Amino acid sequence: MTTRFVSATGLATVHGEQTLAVWYPAPVLANTAEAAATQAAAAFDRTALAALVATDEARGTHTEVVDLTIDLDAAPESVADVYLRLHALSYRLARPNELNLDGIFSHLVTVVWTSQGACAVEGFEATRAKLLARGAVAVYGLDKFPRMTDFVTPSGVRIGDADRVRLGAHLAEGTVVMHEGFVNFNAGTLGTAMVEGRISQGVVVGAGSDIGGGASIMGTLSGGNSHRISIGSGTLLGANSGVGISIGDDSIVEAGLYVTAGTPVSLVDEGGKVVKAKELDGASNVLLRRNGATGVVEAVSRTGSAIKLNDALH
Repeated sequence: MTTRFVSATGLATVHGEQTLAVWYPAPVLANTAEAAATQAAAAFDRTALAALVATDEARGTHTEVVDLTIDLDAAPESVADVYLRLHALSYRLARPNELNLDGIFSHLVTVVWTSQGACAVEGFEATRAKLLARGAVAVYGLDKFPRMTDFVTPSGVRIGDADRVRLGAHLAEGTVVMHEGFVNFNAGTLGTAMVEGRISQGVVVGAGSDIGGGASIMGTLSGGNSHRISIGSGTLLGANSGVGISIGDDSIVEAGLYVTAGTPVSLVDEGGKVVKAKELDGASNVLLRRNGATGVVEAVSRTGSAIKLNDALH
């Protein structure tokens, strides 16, 4: 892999000795650290961030300017480093699974994400009382990851509910995430796509694909699953379906059908031969369905018309 560097100037929110979050408005990707730093310095006026340096006594935080250049192939070294990697994903400077995120949870802390900014968890009720003195306080989440749109607003996408997309999501131009859709960090789309279901960490979805309402794609954060799943181009996951294997191009998973790696599947085109679904991992032009009479999960070669997204929605 070619060495890649990302550089940016950011604004860090700090509580005591702990960095809670860092916003990078204009990260830059280059093949050398020197080139990345030079281009980043020209990409955003550092004085604009310097003007935002301040202390917030109610939150017990202060802001400071951060200049950072990182090697995307090396392991993260700090909170500021992790945030720059997450920005790189959401700014489409790197694709999911194509940068080093080893150990990121050990760097990040749980933050109270509020309408008045990031707050430390410890002593938050006292902080809330101070914040209420200057206006209403909404708590959006208690998490290590913020909403993507509070830090990055990528061009050419629609997001029905910003709470459903984490910083570090990679949304290609033309992607629509409907209100019940969800996209985790280090996951997302590689082209125009409709997302009404769940795209878990590590999952990528190809161009022209539709993740139906309530559909779920298994990730790698919990449950012992280490297989990174991909969904090909022009593929449909029907409403309330789910997959624990990769699905190739121009394929369909029937609504309501959940296929895990160990699911027995009857190969209709091979006389009903039964295999585990993992043997179909990544296969294209396949319809996965449940036989309405027998309840058997079947795989049938698919030669029909391609999935078509509604251009007016994208």
